Amino acid sequence: MASAGIAKPSFNFVGSSGLRVSNLCLGAMTFGESTLGVPGQCDEHLSHQIMDRYVELGGNFIDTANVYGQAGISEKYVGSWMAKRQNRNDVVISTKVRFPVDPNNENGRGLSRRHILQAVEESLQRLQTDYIDIYYIHCWDQGTRIEETLRTLDDLVRSGKVRYVGASSVTGWQLQKIVEECRRLGLNPWICLQAQYSLLCRSTEFELTDVCRNEGLGLLPWSPLKGGWLTGKVGCSVKPPEGSRLAYVEANPERRSTGAWPSYKEFAKDEQVLQLLDIMEKIGKEIGKTMSQIAIRWLLQKDTVSSVVIGAKTLQQLDDNMGASGWELTQQQMDELDEASKVEPPYPYEIITKMGKDRKRENSCR
Repeated sequence: MASAGIAKPSFNFVGSSGLRVSNLCLGAMTFGESTLGVPGQCDEHLSHQIMDRYVELGGNFIDTANVYGQAGISEKYVGSWMAKRQNRNDVVISTKVRFPVDPNNENGRGLSRRHILQAVEESLQRLQTDYIDIYYIHCWDQGTRIEETLRTLDDLVRSGKVRYVGASSVTGWQLQKIVEECRRLGLNPWICLQAQYSLLCRSTEFELTDVCRNEGLGLLPWSPLKGGWLTGKVGCSVKPPEGSRLAYVEANPERRSTGAWPSYKEFAKDEQVLQLLDIMEKIGKEIGKTMSQIAIRWLLQKDTVSSVVIGAKTLQQLDDNMGASGWELTQQQMDELDEASKVEPPYPYEIITKMGKDRKRENSCR
């Protein structure tokens, strides 16, 4: 398949580390039958086709997790693809640990030394590799002392089984705690944060982007299209498109486990959201880009972002998302999108934000 018309992605360092990745990361959550029953998942053949196409278009960064798909099937598909078609050293592979693959194993969850050491061996086996480039904690574990988790992951880095460590879906204080404890204990510093971040999820900016900026961590946004809302294909009809994830959530409200799968009704009558979509459509028509590309490009131009995690269930979706590279939104367009998607900060952030604006005004008068 020709790649004409799609610019190759650029490459960035992940935070202050020396690891270079393409600015678009292929997320493998759509690979294999979902444990949640989500429709439209990719079988092994299509998963391999999508990875082949992604690499053909210049990408080098694939993200998965041990709980993506039933019995670690996403990791298995990535592993079988690498074994058959790809030089391992040409790609950067990340995966995650925290949640149970086997819900019946009481010690097969969390961030204890026992579980991490068990989980990493299982992930390495499924991925058919002897090292993982970035190993994330998938979420904080209240049941395990953070020092136990940090020392275990540092041991894995020293052993060579893991090259770098990162966090996913943690709060600002948790991320700062990780940074400070690594520093205090003399451990290898973590290099990145994977967090939900998009034009419809900007609460990440309240603290997490500041920690990343101040501590040299790369930010890798996931769900950049907010469950399909930012593609422009959803609209505001009476019900979501048949076969979509939004339709699945409406039929199975108990499955709405994260903000990445918003309720259709949550946004369908939200005037700010509808106005944002209108502005995205206007900008897209002005510059000949799709709304998906506008949404991803907005993230790529944020200063803390190292790479944006995109997902695809078809080759056409992949091509569209990969088309977010090789061009830029103007500052005026960025400002317009910022304004249209802004959220009112809760306490104490509204005070901090106001003080910051006052200080800027003072400085401009000097």
